[in-house]
Amino acid sequence: MHHEIIIAGLEGLPKAAAQFLSETKGHTLIAFQAPMGAGKTTFITALCKELGVEEDAVSSPTFAIVNEYRGAKGDSIYHFDFYRIERNEEALDIGLYDYLDSGSLCLMEWPENIESLLPEETQFVRISVTGKDSRLISWDD
Repeated sequence: MHHEIIIAGLEGLPKAAAQFLSETKGHTLIAFQAPMGAGKTTFITALCKELGVEEDAVSSPTFAIVNEYRGAKGDSIYHFDFYRIERNEEALDIGLYDYLDSGSLCLMEWPENIESLLPEETQFVRISVTGKDSRLISWDD
């Protein structure tokens, strides 16, 4: 089944995040594919806020590779940024499979840099720039 969510501007992020979480319920491994500047971190921030994470706690883990946040229920949420990963071994060195196998929500930016390591059940999501302030979130399940 094909899913699409249109985000007309920043004011539409909370509603889009709630809809996305509802439609992807049951998926814990979510990989966001989009060009630089398309809004991956912005959308992940909206998702985390919807899950009860303090908004100022969310930041791109570009240099740390992974950040851990706590949702409203105290559950772990892992936010990965694989932009700087050049070899699969770098992802394995941070204990990638421990995170992926934890059962916690794992939100991944630049998954194409480690795609061969990701389990089959990973939900790949595309973010497309459709205008200055608009985006299309789409995925198939």
